[in-house]
This record gives sequence, C-alpha cells and structure tokens, in this order.
Amino acid sequence: MKVDYSLYVCTDRDLMSSPTIEESVTLALKGGAGVIQLREKDISGRKFYEEALSLLSITKRYGVPLLINDRVDIALAVDADGVHVGQSDIPAKVVRHMIGDGKILGVSASNLEEAVRAENDGADYIGLGAVIPTGTKDDAEIVKFDEIRKIRDKVRIPIVIIGGLNENTIGRFKGMDLDGIAVVSAVVASKDPEKSARDLKELWLN
Repeated sequence: MKVDYSLYVCTDRDLMSSPTIEESVTLALKGGAGVIQLREKDISGRKFYEEALSLLSITKRYGVPLLINDRVDIALAVDADGVHVGQSDIPAKVVRHMIGDGKILGVSASNLEEAVRAENDGADYIGLGAVIPTGTKDDAEIVKFDEIRKIRDKVRIPIVIIGGLNENTIGRFKGMDLDGIAVVSAVVASKDPEKSARDLKELWLN
C-alpha cells in the first residue's frame, strides 16, 4: 500500500465533535486524511478490538491505512495495516519482528538519536514531535527547528510532524522537506471535521 502521509489524523473520543468514532473517522477520510491512527487509552481490550474492526471496514473502503497506537496485540488481532509505538512502548525492533515486514510501523521520536534508531530498527516513518506545545500531550518535549533539520538530513524514511498543528501553525514547517502533518483536535474536535481536514491538507500541500 502506497501511503499518503500528508494528512495523518489521530482519533480522540474525548475531543471529537461527532457522536461516534466511526463518524469522526469517516468525515476525516472524506476530507482527505491519508492515514488514520486509532488511539485509545481508557477502554477495555475487547472494546478496543471491536472498535478497531469497525474502523478497519471504513478505512478499507477509502484505501487508507488504519494504524493502531501502542497496542500491537490489537493490531495483530484485527489484521490492521500497522502500528505506531512510542519511546516507552515495546521496542520498535521487537515490534517489527512481531508484525512482520508487510505491515506499517511508525515510531515516535523527539530528537536525532531516537529518529536514527527508529529507522535502523525498521520503522516505515517517524512521528516527530511535539513541534508546538499541545493540550493533547502536555508532557511532550518540544522539537526545535534546528533539530528537525538535522533529523531530515540524516533520516531517509518519511517524517510526519505532530503537536499543536492547525491552520495557523503549519505554515512554519513548510519548505522543510517533511512528509506530512499529524493532527488530533484540529480535525476531530472541529465543528466540521471534513472541511477542516480538506483545508489543512490543501494548506500543507500548496
């Protein structure tokens, strides 16, 4: 599957304006999201599994990958397109072995050392951030412009930036040869998620 990382949307049931997560994701996809990440922190494994299955049927219709945040077991159980792990999760090298070469592996990084290690460990892309202070991850370390440039210079795999990105902030990062923007509230909390997704993607690409 060729992946369009330009607009990467993460779910958040606590922030979404839509009545269901299925509707939230559908609207993001209609607006042009190229990747959906299902992120759940506070629901049971069974509920997470059922939700992932439900969303997978939607993302498949749009030809867009569904990635599971953190939970390699859920990703394997539903045969999701891949998984995204952070620095405190199961090591990327181990995850790659678990999911095989045919699945997408994303790894969070906030500095050059983490980014290079992620690539060496088999990551398909790096989620780099937070690039701007954000309310959805208030403990995140901020990655400075110089560090972003160093990482882009050293790492060959796609880089998706995350953290505080919206229509007012993404312009700061254009022209840095980055592959996409990952957003949460800028789309899922919007009163019109489809339009917000479309506008963000257009702003980023043009």
